[in-house]
Amino acid sequence: MKAIILAGGRGKRLRPITDYVPKPLIPIKNIPIIEWQLKYLKKFGVTEAIICTGYKQEMIENHLNMKDVGIKIKFSIEKSPLGTGGAIKKAGKMFNEESFFVINGDTITDIDLKKLATKENAIAAIELRTKYGILETDNDKIVNFREKKEISNTWMNAGVYHLKKGILKDLPNKGDIEKTVFPDYAKKGILNTMKFKNAKWYSVDSFKDMEECALEVDKIIK
Repeated sequence: MKAIILAGGRGKRLRPITDYVPKPLIPIKNIPIIEWQLKYLKKFGVTEAIICTGYKQEMIENHLNMKDVGIKIKFSIEKSPLGTGGAIKKAGKMFNEESFFVINGDTITDIDLKKLATKENAIAAIELRTKYGILETDNDKIVNFREKKEISNTWMNAGVYHLKKGILKDLPNKGDIEKTVFPDYAKKGILNTMKFKNAKWYSVDSFKDMEECALEVDKIIK
């Protein structure tokens, strides 16, 4: 299998670090996010990854060219931001396979890609988690605190996809897949999901995310 990593964004919420270093090279336990992702892809049998880059792409290329990550790497360079849909469309033309995975460039997870691959044009879904502490009450008395409780049967997009190559013709040259093709496919009944209950999942989008992910990443990606 092949995979696309969407790693072209500026990571503005992690400034000032990202003023100097592209988000994929931000270290989690001294290993850049992009390397954790490549380890994850290799674990599930991915043999080649195309990394969509834009912001400070030379730094990402130079870093990975000095590394032996165990899978083949190619780069799809965006001279101007294309959005997730445009990035996938551009990078997908470099594949001949019937299907491929896509992962957001800031996602650290243990979602089972082999399970996801059993469905066509599928979005990996995890249970929504609150960002804030939950109060359990009884007659205006607080009886318990629950931190970041998972909300049962409310599913969110985990930013990990298994897509058929045919989707490329429907993707915009510029724009986000989440706002264009996904809603259209959903209306047509041809967009699937694979639900992963109790999955380990982090979107590294803040300094707090970095701290929390660092505590778990060794367990997530072994």
